[in-house]
Amino acid sequence: MPDLSSLKGMRIALVHDWLTGMRGGEKVLEVLCELFPDATIFTLLHNPGSVSPTIERHPIRTSFIQRLPMKTKQYRNYLPLMPLAIEMMDFSEFDLIVSTSHAVAKGAHGRPGVPHICYCHTPIRYVWEQYDEYFAKGRAGLLTRAVMALVAPYLRWWDVRTQGRVDHYIANSHNVAGRIHRIYGRTSDVIPAPVDTRLFRVSTRDDGYYLIVSALVPYKRVDLAVDAFNRTGDRLVVVGTGPEKAKLEQRAKSNVQFVGWQSDAQLADWYAGCRALIFPGEEDFGIVPLEAMASGKPVVAYAKGGALETVCDQGEVVSGVFFHEQTLEALLDALAKTSRIQFRPDAIRAHAERFDREMFRAQMAETIVRHVAAQSR
Repeated sequence: MPDLSSLKGMRIALVHDWLTGMRGGEKVLEVLCELFPDATIFTLLHNPGSVSPTIERHPIRTSFIQRLPMKTKQYRNYLPLMPLAIEMMDFSEFDLIVSTSHAVAKGAHGRPGVPHICYCHTPIRYVWEQYDEYFAKGRAGLLTRAVMALVAPYLRWWDVRTQGRVDHYIANSHNVAGRIHRIYGRTSDVIPAPVDTRLFRVSTRDDGYYLIVSALVPYKRVDLAVDAFNRTGDRLVVVGTGPEKAKLEQRAKSNVQFVGWQSDAQLADWYAGCRALIFPGEEDFGIVPLEAMASGKPVVAYAKGGALETVCDQGEVVSGVFFHEQTLEALLDALAKTSRIQFRPDAIRAHAERFDREMFRAQMAETIVRHVAAQSR
């Protein structure tokens, strides 16, 4: 157990953008909840039962967005209101703020002198690197595009203006650390996001399908994988849900199966039986490839973003194959190459263990304690 004795007695606020499902960001929050079992969680909105019991058992305070209509599934529509929502939340009773942010959580601010440490998945995803993936023509309706053309400059301005509310940034990858430096002008510690390798076992099974595990949102580029498997006729299983689900189901042929979100045990079994994981989007980091690799399975990944820090396509341990353009032809070539490689499941698993959850837990505890101590001097 990491030594957190120096923080004993501190009132700690954990700040998270929203609680609507257990994705990579929530797995980071879950570790923080374990480190700080008496902390209070602040979030813009919370769909009860959507996250793990570890998170749900904490006191959870929400913003006014919690009371707005359609917040359960259409909460991203309230993006223009999110800076105001985080500004209105009261952190004055707390002695330490730890935020996990890919949108506005890093804008939380408490009393003067109260340390604020941010685990940053990215500066606001929807208005910087991935604006076109969400709001380009063909991705969003005319009204949404018109509204965002007006709102995005304000959100970028707000994001940069509030970067100073954070005393210390921790990035989930060197990829994101570079983005934080470019947009905020700030340096970061880098602690890769955690994968719970205990949930997965090395498997040599091949049940004849490829696998995607993803939220079904535009930037994940599940559409590209659907097109590729429409062409090859091989079986593709898609685990996940999201606003693009109906559109993707209409696009897919019968060899592409959508199974929705799965329990941890079901997900581990899908990994165990797959031929390879398909990872066609650009991610800030990406826990899913590491879960597949913890199961001994190779990854076919787009060669950009966080995948470059986790997937190895050459050297002593080859854990996957990259494709360098987000095109149908490039993905088909990578799939063909994958079928010719003899992968070593045990070696792939050992590679994934370098990113284990317990290592993340220890690194986060040490970094938080160090930065709080430095600020109190």
